[in-house]
Amino acid sequence: MTSPGHTPSSSPFYYHHILFCIRWTLYLWLWIAGQVGQVSSSHQHFHPHSIKIPGDITLGGLFPIHSRGPHGLPCGELKKEKGIHRMEAMLYALDQINSDPELLPNITLGARILDTCSRDTYALEQSLTFVQALIQKDTSDIRCSNGEPPLIRRPERVVGVIGASASSVSIMVANILRLFEIPQVSYASTAPELSDNNRYDFFSRVVPPDSYQAQAMLDIVRALGWNYVSTLASEGNYGESGVEAFMQISREAGGVCIAQSVKIPREPTTVEFDKIIKRLMETSNARGVIIFANEDDIKCVLEAAKRANLTGHFLFVGSDSWGAKGSPITELEDVAEGAVTILPKRASIDGFDQYFVSRSLENNRRNIWFNEFWEDDFRCKLTRPGIKVDPEKKKCTGEERIGQDSAYEQEGKVQFVIDAVYAVAYALHSMHLDLCRSSAGVCSDMDPVEGRLLLDYIRAVNFNGSAGTSVLFNENGDAPGRYDIFQFQMTNHSHPGYHVIGQWTNNLKLNLDEMQWSGGDKSVPDSICSFPCNPGERKKMVKGVPCCWHCELCDGYQYQLDEFTCETCPSNMRPAPNRTTCCPTPIIKLEWNSPWALVPASLALLGIVATSAVVITFIRFNDTPIVRASGRELSYVLLTGLCSLEPSWSLMGRMWPCLEVPRRGIFLIYLITFLMIAEPGAVACAFRRLLLGLGMAITYSAMLTKTNRIYRIFEQGKRSVTPPKFISPTSQLIITFILISVQVLGVFVWFGVVPPHTIIDYEELRPPNPDLARGILKCDMSDLSIICCLSYSIVLMVTCTVYAVKSRGVPETFNEAKPIGFTMYTTCVIWMAFVPIFFGTAKSTEKMFIQTATLTIYRCLSVRLSLSG
Repeated sequence: MTSPGHTPSSSPFYYHHILFCIRWTLYLWLWIAGQVGQVSSSHQHFHPHSIKIPGDITLGGLFPIHSRGPHGLPCGELKKEKGIHRMEAMLYALDQINSDPELLPNITLGARILDTCSRDTYALEQSLTFVQALIQKDTSDIRCSNGEPPLIRRPERVVGVIGASASSVSIMVANILRLFEIPQVSYASTAPELSDNNRYDFFSRVVPPDSYQAQAMLDIVRALGWNYVSTLASEGNYGESGVEAFMQISREAGGVCIAQSVKIPREPTTVEFDKIIKRLMETSNARGVIIFANEDDIKCVLEAAKRANLTGHFLFVGSDSWGAKGSPITELEDVAEGAVTILPKRASIDGFDQYFVSRSLENNRRNIWFNEFWEDDFRCKLTRPGIKVDPEKKKCTGEERIGQDSAYEQEGKVQFVIDAVYAVAYALHSMHLDLCRSSAGVCSDMDPVEGRLLLDYIRAVNFNGSAGTSVLFNENGDAPGRYDIFQFQMTNHSHPGYHVIGQWTNNLKLNLDEMQWSGGDKSVPDSICSFPCNPGERKKMVKGVPCCWHCELCDGYQYQLDEFTCETCPSNMRPAPNRTTCCPTPIIKLEWNSPWALVPASLALLGIVATSAVVITFIRFNDTPIVRASGRELSYVLLTGLCSLEPSWSLMGRMWPCLEVPRRGIFLIYLITFLMIAEPGAVACAFRRLLLGLGMAITYSAMLTKTNRIYRIFEQGKRSVTPPKFISPTSQLIITFILISVQVLGVFVWFGVVPPHTIIDYEELRPPNPDLARGILKCDMSDLSIICCLSYSIVLMVTCTVYAVKSRGVPETFNEAKPIGFTMYTTCVIWMAFVPIFFGTAKSTEKMFIQTATLTIYRCLSVRLSLSG
């Protein structure tokens, strides 16, 4: 039963109960195996694949002496570098420690070294040897054939384990060692999973985890300006954990997207590698490939890329499994050119080189695999009793020398093996100082060595390692991240190969100037999903892929506010040519040199000349019957505003002398053309309001008065001989001025309601193309206000036309009726055409010019017709 709110898996009691059961099951299993093995065989037969170095304190060692065996066999071929070199590094470190009088004085370190055969399950079976001494065995029931109790050798107690190499092996072994509280220090396992201090609390390592490596690789990708890459991983803890760490860090940091995440199966075929390359090409823009794979898989990937004729396309960023090794790229250098790889910062240990090249068959008998190494290294065959030597193979003489008769280069992890052994030695030294004080040798407080206490001392060490760099652990047992960055370069080098181009120690230092790519190109190739948008374009993101977008132009009057947003410019502004900001809209006005001004001004000048000629003619022939018959007073008002050039004793004559200009007519209409073209200002706008409709009102008021007088005279003549009222010149002037005063009164009311002022109209000339947008400086007179201003004149015109129609039957001898009628008919037609043309240009880019020119021209034409009437 569990308490409410607790599940069995989350209960600490339940968890420890399971561990207790597992531990005692292992005890029983190991006890049975130990009894059978010890009774039936000797110690050497029970440990046929291990090295035993005697000592006061024994360390365990796990090394991949052999590769994974084929067809179900546990072990395969010998691994010279990763196996023998690393294992000999542990023996070298033990020799150095045991000969150091300052480190663990009077205490000798021994070892039990096992072969993992690069297989996790086999390594687990082998590592059970390390926990045998922890099992309490009851031998009371066991007797020899003679009745004596058996002599059972007590197995040595392993206080700590150095290894393993592969992360998968370390994970498997760590699960067993933690049950028996045996600390483990790895020299090569980098899987991020092992940083989990809850699951692998007794595991430590002198190499940084792949999470640091993944961070370094991400920093490289970002430094190269890439944001769209694929990942490629060998199936297993190392590859999958490395890629998972890279993907997680890239998600958290942002800015880098994963195009493809491809896994290489455990036993891939050539066809499967071809499919992997084909899949990577589905996102061809992702040229960068982050690869966490073993050497064999790396080589097969390069071969598949070459078969697909993609040499130079992929830009590989390889983990430490690629590092600076030559085997993965042999005969594939052109495909691997430009590959950036990473390796934990390391150094070659000169002391180990001297030690290893001095090894021989005679002085290295403690290494049970050394004979096999000798045969493999020198490609010869040793003679063994009872075994025939193949005559086709060279016989080993034993006089061969490593490094002279065979190639030798120190394996890259030798430094870390030595540091791992020293880390445990320094921890034991500190424990001995604390527990044994001044006692020589192993004291009772250290017999046996308590595993959890030793772990605390291991985590607390801090010393300069074999390469001169500090060795220490964080709370998860991880070493600090220190990496060298390499690039494989072929062109422009006297020695093609791997070249150091940077370092990573929590921060990346990358020398881009020293990098070169396929064909010796110095510019960094692209590995991006979408290219940057041009100025004035916004990014429209692809859903679910933050590194991919489409570029959309900020059109119309929009500008680029930021990389994702387009905003509309204020009404008084337009977008700059690159659409990254807004700039003020240019302001224009009607210029005197514009054709839209020259044509109306020319017509106005002609009108003024013609009007002046008529006025002069009237003045010259002022007293002739034809001038008198046409109504001199109204004619002068119509033409210039002059009442007469002779003295008049009438009331109107006294009020307005002949030389006075009280009103303006046709001459005024021509003059206002120049006022319409002039630059707008408060005074100019006031006169425009006043005179725009006033000139037309004067003209049509005079015309209306004349046509009304004619109509009334002839209509009255049909009924009686008595003349109608108000047909005298004075009456005609009074009627005319009353009609004119209505227009003047309306304008002054307009002045009071809305004082005249100028405005800049940005909407009138705002075409779809913002480059053509202009602000127009003009008076505050809208199209509607202009029509309203002219509406009274239109009413006068229409009324005059009505009287002209009614007067069409007057005698032909009357000199004014028919011309006035013709004038009014034609004027109506002109104004009927003017209105749709004036308003029809409202959406034209030349609206101001067209309307101004149209208004002045139509007024001039109307005046000319009035003058002809």
